[in-house]
Amino acid sequence: MHIWTVNDKKETKFLRQKTADFDFKKFNKTEIRELVKAMRQIMQRADGIGLSANQIGLNLNMFVAQVENKFYAIFNPKLIQISKNTEDFDEGCLSVPGVYGMATRPAKVTLTGFNQTGKAVKIKAWGLLARVFQHEVGHLNGQLFTDIAKKVEKVTMPK
Repeated sequence: MHIWTVNDKKETKFLRQKTADFDFKKFNKTEIRELVKAMRQIMQRADGIGLSANQIGLNLNMFVAQVENKFYAIFNPKLIQISKNTEDFDEGCLSVPGVYGMATRPAKVTLTGFNQTGKAVKIKAWGLLARVFQHEVGHLNGQLFTDIAKKVEKVTMPK
């Protein structure tokens, strides 16, 4: 599996589509555990802090994230509350390599969904975790951070 990027037209088209709800009945516990493990490894190898299933070509409504040494695997996430207060922060994305931009997002969110065993979860988040949750839910809805970012810049890394 590789990370799909906007550098490929077919992959861009897929990244721009809303993902299908995750159906726990279609997967056994081992398959779900292996999916989460694989996504976590791909995210870590790429030095990312979040990765949505559609970023690796899977039409599944789920993401993984790791913020401040806490790991999350969230299935069928929904942002049910967002604060009126916003924060600007420079964002990047594994699917938009070498591009960064200032994105304004709500400062606090409440996310609901399910963990990998199918148990309902509700997480109140602020700071970087709130931003990552919003970024990944955006992916699952076919949105890229560049859709909301101001002053997008391409950064070339020295060889």
